[in-house]
Amino acid sequence: MSQPPLLALEGVTKRFGGLTAVADVSFTVPVGELLGIIGPNGAGKTTLFNVISGYYRADSGRVVFAGQDVVGQPPHAICQLGLTRTFQLVKPFGNLSVVDNVMIGALTRLPTIRAARVEAERVIATCGLGPHAKAHARTLPIGLRKRLEVARALATRPRLLLLDEVMAGLNPTELAAMIELIQHLHGDGLTVIVIEHIMAAMMRLAHRIVVLHHGERIAEGPPAAITQDRRVIDAYLGEEFVLAQA
Repeated sequence: MSQPPLLALEGVTKRFGGLTAVADVSFTVPVGELLGIIGPNGAGKTTLFNVISGYYRADSGRVVFAGQDVVGQPPHAICQLGLTRTFQLVKPFGNLSVVDNVMIGALTRLPTIRAARVEAERVIATCGLGPHAKAHARTLPIGLRKRLEVARALATRPRLLLLDEVMAGLNPTELAAMIELIQHLHGDGLTVIVIEHIMAAMMRLAHRIVVLHHGERIAEGPPAAITQDRRVIDAYLGEEFVLAQA
């Protein structure tokens, strides 16, 4: 018997007044997959993350995580189940240290400050933030703030991690390091969904890509197939990308 998916979206729709931001989106994510979500600005990608993680309630459809329909549950309850997300705009607690920021995430799972500190130090080491553990978060450059955002999410001990443009704004060295970190986390058994505009990174990371446009899923498949899909080229990638690939 095949293992049920860790996450299943069934006809998920989210409206804001007369605007349909996510329209009847369905797909599944098996345990251990690294799924990419792409699409132009305004396609509904972050809105979909907000629905999955409980920040928005779907107007219709189901979000089933680990066999449980989580529509209507608050974000902290969904986090307790093992589904955690990062945010596009990183907003750490600026006057707290890096380790204190990560401890806040750990305290969603662990009952004592001591245990949370041990967990935070472990996650900080994993994310390459050890030399900055005592620094105030507001002093970090954007590349390290993005790593801190991932570390805070990891400290909640997720089974499924949603990464919302954690590579945006990074220089080539920072980008390579972030790709390596995501690959490491996935290699350790974490199921991951990544929203990203950097197609070179998505080609390296994703097993499968879902493409959104005007809130609708217009394509789904392995990266090589997605980059040849005429609907995706017209809606998002453009002819320049195809020529560059050739």
